[in-house]
Amino acid sequence: MQRAAVIMAGGGGTRFWPVSRMTTPKQLVKLTGDDVMINETIKHYDHIIGRENTFIVTNEKQAELMSKVLFDEVDRTHILIEPVQRNTAPCIIYAAMTLKKLYGDAVMAVLPADHHIGNIKEYERILSLAMKTAEDTDRIVTIGIKPTFPSTGYGYINFSEKPAAGDEVYDLIKFVEKPDIERATSYVNEGTYLWNSGMFIWKVSVILEYFRKLLPKMYEDMEKIFDDLRTEREAASIAATYPELEKISVDYGIMEHAEGVYCIPADFGWNDVGSWDSLDNVFDKDSDGNITAGEAIANGNYRLEGCSDTVLFDAAADKFIAAVGLKNIVVVQTKDAILVCNKDNAQDVKKIVDALKESGREDLL
Repeated sequence: MQRAAVIMAGGGGTRFWPVSRMTTPKQLVKLTGDDVMINETIKHYDHIIGRENTFIVTNEKQAELMSKVLFDEVDRTHILIEPVQRNTAPCIIYAAMTLKKLYGDAVMAVLPADHHIGNIKEYERILSLAMKTAEDTDRIVTIGIKPTFPSTGYGYINFSEKPAAGDEVYDLIKFVEKPDIERATSYVNEGTYLWNSGMFIWKVSVILEYFRKLLPKMYEDMEKIFDDLRTEREAASIAATYPELEKISVDYGIMEHAEGVYCIPADFGWNDVGSWDSLDNVFDKDSDGNITAGEAIANGNYRLEGCSDTVLFDAAADKFIAAVGLKNIVVVQTKDAILVCNKDNAQDVKKIVDALKESGREDLL
């Protein structure tokens, strides 16, 4: 059966401001590797899914740059453009309907655009197992990450104590929202909870049937324009239909109500790269726990004196950067903005973006 990857890449990455902006979000910049993040994501599955079978769901503001930076092997007609953002359920049914139009049916891996994978071979093995399981069983399969610490920033997956199919595939019992530190600690200690990676694998026919049963209005609206997909009428039909779709995540709309979902516990050095403090798990540190990255850093155009556990990221390369006596601090420079924050408050960078929106500072967004 045909295999395809669908990468959800329409977000703004607000917690990585000022590097990540609406027109140049984190998935379209070099943040954690040698290439922009979306291409790094594609590299992860190169031996499992062909680049020519990669589909990207993004928004109008990002589509042009997306087309410029993507690998040549990715078909530009596979960039699906949302006229408005409606959360993950609408973008997934849009992609699923497109795959149905092209292939009739296919095994579809839905992946985030911005995760970092440390062990590519193990990731490929797990993804291949998930796709084979989805094809053979007609079940939804999700990949959960074995937690390495009691994170309060991730959702969790509770899975069965004994395998349900083979040695590595378990029944998913329930999804759990982001917990407080006490519950997160108990989840890690129990051993039957995983971090929710946001990776879903299913047959197109299976997920569309779930949409038909659980989100019938959305299914009906998209089915009405099915014949227009992959034709010159697609853009107009999507523009008319998409804004009326319910704004809901696939987690709430489908996954929390689906029956017989399988879960595969995995450990392949995963990091969702959600905020500046998450770089601790991506980059090598110096002897004092500091992380330095970016243009000026690569050219040696910086100096740290007496700093520890500090992140210094430069995206401008036009100024010498010096830091003295910093501890547990993030410093980020771009050509038009500088961010300084405590690592413990890295999640609150989003509040700066919200404040800029309220004050009309579109030039910084």
